[in-house]
Amino acid sequence: MAWFRRQTAPLAPRSAESRVPEGVWVKCGSCKEILYRKDVLKNLSVCPKCAFHFRIGARERLDMLFDGSWEEFDHGLVSSDPLGFEDARPYADRLRAGKAKTNSFDALVSAVGEMGGRRAIVGAMEYAFIGGSMGVVVGEKVTRCIERALAERLPLIVVSCSGGARMMEGTLSLMQMAKISAALARLHEARLPFVSILTDPTTGGVTASYAMLGDLNVAEPGALIGFAGPRVIEQTIRQKLPAGFQRSEFLLEHGMLDMVTDRRELKETLVRCLPFFMD
Repeated sequence: MAWFRRQTAPLAPRSAESRVPEGVWVKCGSCKEILYRKDVLKNLSVCPKCAFHFRIGARERLDMLFDGSWEEFDHGLVSSDPLGFEDARPYADRLRAGKAKTNSFDALVSAVGEMGGRRAIVGAMEYAFIGGSMGVVVGEKVTRCIERALAERLPLIVVSCSGGARMMEGTLSLMQMAKISAALARLHEARLPFVSILTDPTTGGVTASYAMLGDLNVAEPGALIGFAGPRVIEQTIRQKLPAGFQRSEFLLEHGMLDMVTDRRELKETLVRCLPFFMD
């Protein structure tokens, strides 16, 4: 029975002072290097070792793109839970949790400000809010961004980071694809530019609608971009997909994108491109 008894005193717990504070270090998703978080943030959330692009929040994205302060609009739009949807937990609870986590009522933050001294409208998707999924509110906010760009004759930039349409709103979420595409057609007729920035991941109904309708489609390096996931496609066609399939570099090579740009050069690239469309 001695086999099952502890023969030595247990190890003393470490003092609180000796622990590394939470969030000081971060592990790179590509090279697996352990990085000092402040160095990563200073590098616009790009790994200084291998240039892996970490996901960033919508407000962090807007701070990065605009010259200084920016003004958010349509902040208070919130889903009415039209289906009274409930799976593992009620949809209303998911909305409240998303709001607490991101300080946004839904998965898109729309803002106006100056970029390179030129006023522009930017809509940035928030992946931390139910996977950046597109429901009625996201569709309405993107459409309002387009309508404001039309009214004020401003360029429009939308940063996509999404798992696709939001299943909790059923067909109503799928209708947003047509709604936004129709609004973009009016923007095109008015000869105002729409720049689509695709980040990791951009999938499902977002890819199948406005994310690929830009006058300029720009992606970050290594971003997963597609409609269905690679595993689903492999199971459907019963073939092995090529290496790097659905990554931004693969899509650029096959004509689906106009350019792949490092996040640290993205603002400079946009500032250089917008006058070509506007002037």
